[in-house]
Amino acid sequence: MSDPLIAAARAVRENAHAPFSGFQVGAAVEDSSGRIHTGCNVENATFGLTICAERVAIFKAVSEGARGFKRVAVVAATDRLTPPCGACRQILWELCGDVEIVLANLDGKSETMRLAALFPRPFDASLL
Repeated sequence: MSDPLIAAARAVRENAHAPFSGFQVGAAVEDSSGRIHTGCNVENATFGLTICAERVAIFKAVSEGARGFKRVAVVAATDRLTPPCGACRQILWELCGDVEIVLANLDGKSETMRLAALFPRPFDASLL
């Protein structure tokens, strides 16, 4: 049986705007009501303005009123599964907490872990 979250991330990956790196990534976020919100990476010639798929997905979800998240899926066309970058980990931690992260590739390989395993000592509001 196919995981709809992975399927959504895989499908939206096709919309990625990656003319410089060619590295297309899709992400999908499942909110507490079961709705799936998607995002793909959008590159810019000044790479600092590029935004990752995970941030696009979570920002879209929040802008649509979603709060509380169950899972995040990230799909890329790589042999080694691609985890969220550091900036995405920080955003995911602040907006999702210790959410389940599903990493997958186009060959059907996947791995599931908690965000705390990828981001063991996060900076958050408790430190302010």
